[in-house]
Amino acid sequence: MTLELSHVDVRDVMFGAETVVRDGTLVVDRDALAQQLGRIDGLARIEIHLAKPGEATRLVCVKDVVEPRLQQGERVHCLRGAAVATLGQIIGFQEGLIDMSGPGAPYTPFSALQLIVIEADPLSDLEPHRHEAALREASLAAARWLAKATVDAPGDEIERLELGPASPALPRVAYVYPVLTQGLLHDTWVEGRNACEGLPRRIDPTLPLRGDIVSGNCVSACDKNTTWHHQHNPVTHELFRRHARELCFAGCVLTPLPVRLADKQAAAARAAELVRELDVSGALLSKEGFGNPDADLMMLLRALEGAGIRCVAITDEFAGRDGASQSLADSAPEADAIVSVGNANACITLPAMARMLGPVESVPRLAGAGEGSGLPDGSVEVELQALMGATNQLGTMRLSCRGA
Repeated sequence: MTLELSHVDVRDVMFGAETVVRDGTLVVDRDALAQQLGRIDGLARIEIHLAKPGEATRLVCVKDVVEPRLQQGERVHCLRGAAVATLGQIIGFQEGLIDMSGPGAPYTPFSALQLIVIEADPLSDLEPHRHEAALREASLAAARWLAKATVDAPGDEIERLELGPASPALPRVAYVYPVLTQGLLHDTWVEGRNACEGLPRRIDPTLPLRGDIVSGNCVSACDKNTTWHHQHNPVTHELFRRHARELCFAGCVLTPLPVRLADKQAAAARAAELVRELDVSGALLSKEGFGNPDADLMMLLRALEGAGIRCVAITDEFAGRDGASQSLADSAPEADAIVSVGNANACITLPAMARMLGPVESVPRLAGAGEGSGLPDGSVEVELQALMGATNQLGTMRLSCRGA
């Protein structure tokens, strides 16, 4: 379990006649990229934009965000500081906003990145699943093309992740990594397959960092695990960092978040069995989505704690705009070590922006928005639920809640 990440730092982005990284600037040949994306079936219109930190720019109806990465053997070439963001027509209501400046910017990790923005419209007769798939393909194709075109750029940092021998005196810890598998545009892809197939199972902990876990779901923007989140999973990174020093990172169990009760019970039982086989004393659990996945989390905690494995879970809360409501849809006595990453119902007013990208007319339909969200001065009032990654349950952000 060894992986090297070769980070090429991107501090600016611009369009040019070739695609190359030069002195920290990613130059993108827009025409060549558009030609690549034009090969994707189902898209009627593709526009490519740039969005930079500090600009008065708002991205609307963001589908996914992907860091350009390319694996070469045991090394992965990464354009750190850059990402591809895909925008498109809304299918339901669970897309999100990214503000590159203003009070909304600190609530999303993407406001600090140099963004290559793919805005695409589907063919008018395209059915919803194919519509979503085409836009996902666009983000992945753009990220792969950018990484391949810049693979000869010298790395600014080589990050080596390795699970070598650890002292038997150190506590053995596992990571339980749930991914959404609810169908109907609420799925995740693992190594090119729908994650509802073959999970739970133990995985190489470097798998998400290689880019082999891909977002394919439309859950609320605040706690959607985009592909970028999987690529940068802070739980995995921290366990690697502490391995053989403070703990022994014993392994990672990838588990689904299905819909049917019987499937939830079976998945939780099997995941707990896989963790027990690792002979650990503790486990960390993350999450994706809310409501329905709250039940999965509690089932996992009950099964693991019942086996004598102490657990710490990461979750966001939906406690109402005043913070006074029950914050999770399910609970359990075993859930006594919970890290909150914020109340997604908390409200924020976002000022008008000089530049709007994406289907602006769909803002009132976003989860966390509403018909009264648009204010006369052009600003919008939304819940944090509408901001991409605001309460991410992998622990990417620093937002939290504490009881009084």
